[in-house]
Amino acid sequence: MIARAIRYGLLVCGLLSATATLAEAPQRALRPEARPVAVGSVSTSGTAAIAQEAAPKPSGLRPRSREATDIFVEDARLGGRTSFVALDAGSGEILDRHEAFTRMPPASVAKSVTALYALDALGPDHRFETTLVATGPVVEGTLQGDLVLAGTGDPTLDTDALSEMVAALDLAGVRRVAGGFSVWGGALPQQDRIDPVQLPHLGYNPAVGGLNLNYNRIYFSWERQSGGDYALSLDARGTSARPEVEIATIEAVDRGSPVYDYEQRNGVDVWTVGRRYLGDSGGRWLPVRRPALYAGQVFAALAEARGIELGPVSEAAEAPVGEVLARHESADLETLVREMLKYSTNLTAEQLGLAATAARGIEADGLVASARAMSDWVEARFGVAPDFIDHSGLGGASRISAMQMAKILTDPFAREELRPLLKSIRLYGPRGEALDRAPGVVVAKTGTLNFVSALAGYERTIGGRDIAFAIFSGDVARRIDSQDEEAERPEGARSYNGRAKWLQQRLLQRWGIAYSAEEATN
Repeated sequence: MIARAIRYGLLVCGLLSATATLAEAPQRALRPEARPVAVGSVSTSGTAAIAQEAAPKPSGLRPRSREATDIFVEDARLGGRTSFVALDAGSGEILDRHEAFTRMPPASVAKSVTALYALDALGPDHRFETTLVATGPVVEGTLQGDLVLAGTGDPTLDTDALSEMVAALDLAGVRRVAGGFSVWGGALPQQDRIDPVQLPHLGYNPAVGGLNLNYNRIYFSWERQSGGDYALSLDARGTSARPEVEIATIEAVDRGSPVYDYEQRNGVDVWTVGRRYLGDSGGRWLPVRRPALYAGQVFAALAEARGIELGPVSEAAEAPVGEVLARHESADLETLVREMLKYSTNLTAEQLGLAATAARGIEADGLVASARAMSDWVEARFGVAPDFIDHSGLGGASRISAMQMAKILTDPFAREELRPLLKSIRLYGPRGEALDRAPGVVVAKTGTLNFVSALAGYERTIGGRDIAFAIFSGDVARRIDSQDEEAERPEGARSYNGRAKWLQQRLLQRWGIAYSAEEATN
């Protein structure tokens, strides 16, 4: 133990010293001199991967190098398993690894795979359309037929966009509808939540489908009144309008736990919230389980405010055929992907994945089937076999190894299409302080679930070498146990995430110092 402590102390001192003197030549002593091993020569899935891990390691990495990063893992004290690998982004040479073939939950790192899946199937210029279709002519202000609000899966449609479509309807001279007003969300499979295991009130676990609104969330706000009771409201707030709808109700009740309780009653989302948790005032987004009907009710409320009578809203059984009175287009797919990777929006990932599966002509009845299609595409395109159960990584049962993820990232298609869209990751000191000069430039996708932390992307070292990496940590047993606690963030989850992120920082900073462009040709 004393010898290990001394070795560890020398390693940390060396790392900090190198970081502080990066204006001079990078430290070459950390370089693990290895015989190049191409990732393509190593099996990365199934029992073959397990056998490979059990077999003698072919990389020839110096014991000193392997022990150094092993110490980082031990010092993090995470529990569960940690898997990581660093590859030369061009050649696929293995530079460093630890349990690289262990299949782990990727959390939101899965979104980077979904981005590639969607870009390949739909193209970067693809836009989602939402249309307002009339099945008959407009005669003296009356639409002689039905009016249908139809979607193709736009994950970003919001109340402001619906307001613009109502304005176009007004401009077309429609004041009433002789037939009926309906919504069509059947262009993509519909599912009332992404992950059925998560707590029901989490706004990042909404429904998915062909017609979405406000990321399929409704805003819940509350304020304590002078008598001690609460004024509660649910609205579909936009920039200039906050229409209230009948798709959901909420009531404050006296109880200890759970904080929120949910049931669907006659097609309505019925919520109760524990009064003791509200405080004086506040607000949060709650998920909506019938998003197409939600969008229709909001549209009808906005139309009514302009004096347009649409009547009750129903859900259409099939896609409408008729004249398009108004059309809204999303941003192009490349923009949607960049924002999805930056803000890690689960709904966007699921909608892009579903749309990509449909574009390939594959019939999928929900997220699991569509994610299976994405896994099959990954195997055919990149030669690795992950197991995804959704497109966002929100479901904890998805699995991919660090080696599989890194091999995807070294592919020229990923380097060309994905790398420019990933967000920058700041490198910092042990107390979060800025470094005088960072030992590398990192762009990556983060991933976080309770007791799961992941990071995968690219690093340009101070010596100019490009590295593709994946780092997965997860205590799956603890995560499963914590799901019984009825808490958004179970005890210990925050500290686990903090330690995992510091492990990621230490690995990235070490790699940034250890590897230079010259070594790639030696």
